[in-house]
Amino acid sequence: MNIDLTLIPSTFDAVHAGLLATVAGLLVLQILFLTIAFMAVFRKRETTPARLSVERPAEPTPLPVAPKPAIAEAKPEPARVKPETVIIKEYTPDAALQLLGLLQKEARFIDFAQEDVGKYSDADIGAAARVVHEGCRKVLRQHFELESVRTEAEGKRITLPKGFDAGSIRITGNIVGVAPFTGTLVHRGWKATEVKLPKVTEGHDVKIISPAEVEL
Repeated sequence: MNIDLTLIPSTFDAVHAGLLATVAGLLVLQILFLTIAFMAVFRKRETTPARLSVERPAEPTPLPVAPKPAIAEAKPEPARVKPETVIIKEYTPDAALQLLGLLQKEARFIDFAQEDVGKYSDADIGAAARVVHEGCRKVLRQHFELESVRTEAEGKRITLPKGFDAGSIRITGNIVGVAPFTGTLVHRGWKATEVKLPKVTEGHDVKIISPAEVEL
């Protein structure tokens, strides 16, 4: 087989020229594609912070906090004065009933007090009052020791100092201001220094002040 060597260079050059042109075109296209892709990624990176900043909701502005009021120092409360405790004593009625029985026995005291004296004359009332008076005086002298609260004569001007015993002295009339008071002694008052009531036997009913009387 005879080969024409003069044809080989021209054929070789044409094939390679075509291949070179194809490769060059593909290379240009690849470079163009890469350039476009790179530019797209770069632009995306540049625009992403801006978009995020736009899409992110604005943080709410904190409301102003009012300053806490200064706590005033607690002042100690003034000491409260406790009112005096009033102790009420309760006594049994036995002693009172016993005394009432003595007055009835010696002075017919209940009979006189319960009687309607309107139908009697003054002379009759005076005579009955004398009997009652003598009996009551006898009971007082036998069973009580009495003395005056004040020793001054009645009708005398006296001065009551501040802090006087209101339980033993009662003031009347025009009371203005506070003690000391100056006034007239109207009554000297009485106080018992000793009580001597008789003893009673067990089972005695003190409610029977005076038993009924039956004459046979």
